[in-house]
Amino acid sequence: MRLLLLGGTEFVGRAVAEAALAHGWDVTVFHRGRHAPVAGVRSLHGDRTAPDGLTALADGGPWDLVVDTWSAAPRAVRDAARLLRDRADRYTYVSSCSVYTWPQPAGYTEEAPVVEGASADADATDYARDKRGGELAVLDAFGTDRSLLVRAGLILGPYENIGRLPWWLGRIARGGRVLAPGPRDLPLQYVDVRDLAQWTLSAADAGLGGAYNLVSPSGHTTLAELLDACVTVTGSTAELCWTDPDTVLAAGIAPWTGLPVWVPPDTDLHTSLHEGDTSRAAAAGLRCRPVTETVADTWRWLREIGGVAPQRPDRPVPGIDEETEAKALTAAERG
Repeated sequence: MRLLLLGGTEFVGRAVAEAALAHGWDVTVFHRGRHAPVAGVRSLHGDRTAPDGLTALADGGPWDLVVDTWSAAPRAVRDAARLLRDRADRYTYVSSCSVYTWPQPAGYTEEAPVVEGASADADATDYARDKRGGELAVLDAFGTDRSLLVRAGLILGPYENIGRLPWWLGRIARGGRVLAPGPRDLPLQYVDVRDLAQWTLSAADAGLGGAYNLVSPSGHTTLAELLDACVTVTGSTAELCWTDPDTVLAAGIAPWTGLPVWVPPDTDLHTSLHEGDTSRAAAAGLRCRPVTETVADTWRWLREIGGVAPQRPDRPVPGIDEETEAKALTAAERG
């Protein structure tokens, strides 16, 4: 298989590149040259946001498959897809479950309504419409039969440049009393980036098309299992102080970003982020490794790079500071 990867040096793109090389595929990575690509790929340099930024692709190919992870202005996907529609057989776009209209009921499927106002021709607007606009761009250029839309949920694992699991690992590794937002048995829904990569390549190779919610079944793990795994792999003496959700919120701590991954139970936020139906992807071969493996491998990677995870400049830095945590713990003790 001849794969063209648009953006393949960080997180999802890097995992896809490694998985493709492991399958013995011929991999070309188109990137801006800001980060070193995986050893063994062929590099083409260009900035798809700049005039003539796709020049390096103009005479390339043919390719069996394009995988695109873009998450900003949809017109960048539009331009690439139009250029490549006669040079590639299939186009896979790594999208997001954020494209669905907010909020969604528990168990929402790929047939749920999507956000309005998205356009393939748009500049960057907001994440949901940008991702939906990217989907529309791919569908316009490649049609439904040659397009695969991977609607990912929460993604964790090695190479993470969003900072969610790395923040928890770093905080727990420091030890002491750690604010753990309840309830302990809060069900989580996520996908390991390597499982996403393997499924994406296998599905594209099999000729699958259309949209798939690509994330584990709801309750694949719980928040307690995730944080306990962080304690175990770091060898920390940290004490997880489980705290009522109302106390956490009263301390001014934002769900999802303040304490990464966590959102209060019985809310639209939890339903939309952790209660989607993923049976279609499971029927098409998605297999999700245990949370202990994801946590252990992420910790191993963090130690290999010196303990400081890369951080995307276009995403908020997750986590809370020591003062905020201490105030919340004091409030919890007072009841």
